Amino acid sequence: MLDDATKAQLKSYLERATAPIEIVASLDDSEASGEVLSLLKDVAEASPLVKLTESRDDPHRKPSFSINRPGENHGPRFAGLPMGHEFTSLILALLQIGGYPPKVEQEVLEQIRALDRDLDFEVYVSLTCHNCPDVVQALNLMAVQNPRIKTTMIEGGTFQDEIKEREIMGVPTVFLNGTMFGNGRMSLEEILAKIDTSGTEREAKKISEKDPFDVLIVGGGPAGAAAAVYAARKGIRTGVASERFGGQVLDTLGIENFISIKETEGPKFAHALEEHVRNYDVDIMNLQRAKALIPNSGPGKDLIEVQLESGASLKSKTVIISTGARWRNINVPGEQEFKNKGVAYCPHCDGPLFKGKRVAVIGGGNSGVEAAIDLAGIVGHVTLIEFDTALRADAVLQRKLLSLKNVDVFTNAQTTEITGDQKVGGLVYKDRATGELKTVALEGVFIQIGLVPNTDWLKGVVELSKHGEIIVDAKGQTSLPGVFAAGDATTVPFKQIIIAAGDGAKAALGAFDHLMRTSAPAA
Repeated sequence: MLDDATKAQLKSYLERATAPIEIVASLDDSEASGEVLSLLKDVAEASPLVKLTESRDDPHRKPSFSINRPGENHGPRFAGLPMGHEFTSLILALLQIGGYPPKVEQEVLEQIRALDRDLDFEVYVSLTCHNCPDVVQALNLMAVQNPRIKTTMIEGGTFQDEIKEREIMGVPTVFLNGTMFGNGRMSLEEILAKIDTSGTEREAKKISEKDPFDVLIVGGGPAGAAAAVYAARKGIRTGVASERFGGQVLDTLGIENFISIKETEGPKFAHALEEHVRNYDVDIMNLQRAKALIPNSGPGKDLIEVQLESGASLKSKTVIISTGARWRNINVPGEQEFKNKGVAYCPHCDGPLFKGKRVAVIGGGNSGVEAAIDLAGIVGHVTLIEFDTALRADAVLQRKLLSLKNVDVFTNAQTTEITGDQKVGGLVYKDRATGELKTVALEGVFIQIGLVPNTDWLKGVVELSKHGEIIVDAKGQTSLPGVFAAGDATTVPFKQIIIAAGDGAKAALGAFDHLMRTSAPAA
């Protein structure tokens, strides 16, 4: 199953294990079981600590296997072949069962161990989904830490009957004790927050008790990370309040234009950002969404307050806003109703679930055309719909798209409705030249029409453009003294990772300059 290079790498990783590991495989005579068995034999041969046992009589999905400590049975289970992005999930599960400590704060581990009820998770994935491993790995870690927690990764391509029966049209999709728990990327902290609400309340109280910062950065994408590094290097008290560290980068598959890094994936890049920030004395507060910005706060009215959705609040001498942007909705009937029921935003994650089916891509820019090209190799047929009179993507992408036989392109077309019954069944668009309404029968709609800034919470406080972007000057200063901004939430053109990072550094230097000037003694 594994090539020699991968076997050598696996052996190197498993040398970090210090305790016995038992793998119990539930198999039948299918080809898929044969592939799983071949993989597990390679794993067992990679370390003397690994023992493999086959079973054809147990009631679990076939093929599947669990990874346990000797004498236990609550370890992580993998149903299907955990290759592609999930191969890392397999290695981490092996190491954690084998005694290798997870890179998680002790406080979080204690919160997991304190959960006192039975939790049985099922997480459906596709092997091309770059969001899925985060969820799988978080649930695996929980199962390793607490005997009352069980989790199973289910590879949708192998268990298509379950995908159809449960009407799963987006991954990752998580069920808890047989009931829908969540869709999309979720961090370990997010999962715990949904399960243990008392933990969220404790964290909010703890945050509110923090002393004021010199620089508080709101948002943890490339702009926020760069701002944090530059601020911390000045030796000033720096904090980051972030809804999810990495931001939109977490939803980006390939990154090939960040100078000095030839190629990487969004989640890896986001992890590197956080790792770099944690090398400095920066207080990172995750899962914290900003709700309000209040100037002239505190005893001397010289602080800025940031109120959070969790109920917590933070104060700082300066604030850098780097809340980024989110996928833009088309706001037509059916979009919200059919989210995760055929309406999707990530072709890399959810494309495999539409294998052989008919889908539409809305948007003719680079992201839309790239999505259509990727999907054309998986699905049965792609219909691309662009509002403008011509595609806006790069010429090389247009040539590739138009060379594909299973793609139709309609320009000067306005999507008016997404139709269906329980799930997507079609799409209606208007020919803008004639006004005629036309219907396309399909099972999936991928929306790729750009981003909208996350600035709703700032209306009436700082000056925004007509598009909702924060207006900044050459130093990143907003209309409010002491408040700076950087990244995709601002008016700075060309929304690129490298530009956001540079703007974050600039805003941090601007904030430091502001601190020096406002704290200087009177002449």
